[in-house]
Amino acid sequence: MPGLWRQRLPSAWALLLLPFLPLLLPAAPAPHRGSYKPVIVVHGLFDSSYSFRHLLDYINETHPGTVVTVLDLFDGRESLRPLWEQVQGFREAVVPIMEKAPEGVHLICYSQGGLVCRALLSVMDEHNVDSFISLSSPQMGQYGDTDYLKWLFPTSMRSNLYRICYSPWGQEFSICNYWHDPHHDDLYLNASSFLALINGERDHPNATAWRKNFLRVGRLVLIGGPDDGVITPWQSSFFGFYDANETVYLRDSFGLKTLLARGAIVRCPMAGVSHTTWHSNRTLYDACIEPWLS
Repeated sequence: MPGLWRQRLPSAWALLLLPFLPLLLPAAPAPHRGSYKPVIVVHGLFDSSYSFRHLLDYINETHPGTVVTVLDLFDGRESLRPLWEQVQGFREAVVPIMEKAPEGVHLICYSQGGLVCRALLSVMDEHNVDSFISLSSPQMGQYGDTDYLKWLFPTSMRSNLYRICYSPWGQEFSICNYWHDPHHDDLYLNASSFLALINGERDHPNATAWRKNFLRVGRLVLIGGPDDGVITPWQSSFFGFYDANETVYLRDSFGLKTLLARGAIVRCPMAGVSHTTWHSNRTLYDACIEPWLS
């Protein structure tokens, strides 16, 4: 009998431990419950919805069933239209999507599209954006010679482009709406019909309301990197910009510190990514975008 007891002891203990096995075994990752929030994608300068086919595939693979809308507005040369005109057009497109998503939506906004989206967050009183993912966007402006500029203004360089951009005629081009010359700051503040307003750098009657609206966002995800090759300075993607000596520093006049205080800002710098490949780079997607689309 003693021998029989010794043989049965492990089985008896196993039966006693069965109820506690979930506590003893390593916990598995919790599955996502419910449906994913809809994702709205806004393209950049000279882009179209076709440019985001890889991103669409990545989202469908990692978050199956997600409703993704790549807005097909202001494509190609139409993306040079004044940004306030684009903001109005995109607003009319996103409102119905938001109304059908009471739990909220995510925005992925690339390059110039990141400025369009930030303006949307400012002017929309009842937006329900959970994650605003700013993908290599010149959030504090642009001050660099690029192929886009050379094509658009072939006789100008960055040192004298302010003569065009800070004129009423120049402000009819989207790229001039965020041209930010640190050596002519007074002209920028007086002439900028877009960036200086959404940055809160110039007083206007809607400044308080816009700041309040912007702070409705659940999370701000900033993505960019030193090898971008277009955004200048590249830290503009993280709300950094040049002073008069072209030393980069952080600017905030519309609510960044408030978001930072509540832990709602995610910075994701990544080297080795050129400007036109941010939305097709799988490593970047897995590290910087996918975690914020639940």
